[in-house]
Amino acid sequence: MALLIKNGRVITATDDFHADIYCEGETISRIEPTISESDCSDDVEVVDAGGKYVFPGFIDPHVHIHLPFMGTNAKDDYESASKAALAGGTTTLIEMVCPGPDDEPLSAFHEWNEKARTLAAVDYSFHMAVVRFDELAKEQLRAIVREHGIASFKVFLAYKGALDLSDADLFELLKMAKEMGVITTAHCENAEAVDAMQKKLVAEGKTGPEFHEPSRPVCVEAEGVHHLSTFAELTGAHIYAVHTSCEPAVRAAVAAQLRGVNLWVEAVAPHLVLDETSAQRGNFEGAKYVMSPPLRAKPNQEALWNAIRSGAVSTIGTDHAPFDFHGQKDMGRDAFTKIPNGIPSVQERVDLVHHFGVRTGRIDLNTMVAACSTNAARIFGLAPRKGTIRVGADADLVVYDPECTHTISHKSSYSRVDYSAFEGWEVTGRAAIVTVRGEVQARDGEFVGTIGRGRLLKREPTHF
Repeated sequence: MALLIKNGRVITATDDFHADIYCEGETISRIEPTISESDCSDDVEVVDAGGKYVFPGFIDPHVHIHLPFMGTNAKDDYESASKAALAGGTTTLIEMVCPGPDDEPLSAFHEWNEKARTLAAVDYSFHMAVVRFDELAKEQLRAIVREHGIASFKVFLAYKGALDLSDADLFELLKMAKEMGVITTAHCENAEAVDAMQKKLVAEGKTGPEFHEPSRPVCVEAEGVHHLSTFAELTGAHIYAVHTSCEPAVRAAVAAQLRGVNLWVEAVAPHLVLDETSAQRGNFEGAKYVMSPPLRAKPNQEALWNAIRSGAVSTIGTDHAPFDFHGQKDMGRDAFTKIPNGIPSVQERVDLVHHFGVRTGRIDLNTMVAACSTNAARIFGLAPRKGTIRVGADADLVVYDPECTHTISHKSSYSRVDYSAFEGWEVTGRAAIVTVRGEVQARDGEFVGTIGRGRLLKREPTHF
């Protein structure tokens, strides 16, 4: 069925204009001031977007869906995560493949992809985490890039003995990534420093969730950004700092950018709207808000918003990692080091950015689109088919009602986790219609689409 969206205010990363949009064969075929229904296919759905914005489908460049972690596994699968993403206006997900250090990379890729293949209602791709770098791993990583179109790696400068790489392996990986044109995304902290701080605090009896942040303070994250940037400067590799949480880390990134390092920076929704007081809640409630890097002191929020507005921070993701409060987070009642990390937010991201970013004047609509869609498409090889509204692009569109006020709650979430980090928050702005390649997949916050319709997006390396 063809789709005609009429009377909308079209917002891209660079443009703002009124137009009608006609979609057929999964792509956008016409964008004109007025398109008559009589000039369209007989089998056409007409959507009146009067008084609403029309955005390109939003892209979340950092999610965890299938995630074995700390002795348990994240609660969502691609059915629930897709529904949550689409209800919130996100049409493309990039998930982290996170194998263990004894797993073969190629087997892990197939495991993650198989879990997505039959259940995804969004289009999707992966970042391939590198947690071992022996000869077999090198061979398989090359195959994952060349044969399966996974043009980004992920490394952890954290989680000592589980996910971290030695500096020697990190240096060699960045050399290989540069040679192949692959961008390397990175969790920037310092595994040794965090491990030492955790042991110190636990030995002092400081075991509650409120001590998670002191165990990995802002200086550790900033040092991680600097450390990675130094290796990228030496190798010429292109790097992307994920979930950057604080002003010192942003400053370290900007310093590297000014030196000519090919570095892009990501913020995530929880760090923009939550602060360290959430993780300090009593009765172990703070465990709901344990993520890494941690929630920071409130002034860091303004620093992040300012960096998004200036362009120093390119993208806003979520680091969606859904673990139940009961039965998973509470595994860490005796020590914060055992609390599975993550704050689910894939459904809430766009509305949080609109409410706390656009409506407060921190950023404008074009910046919202750039940070939540277009820049991720450009950085990760999805442009121009994703991330913008143009003839020939995939018909991933969000008709967005900027005046719809609604309340975030666990009850209205499609994620299978047993709580909402934003319970009871009233926000203004919600996706009214969400399409993936021209098919309506969500209406007014409700999933109405087709499970399994999502496609793996193969990407060509571009970061030479």
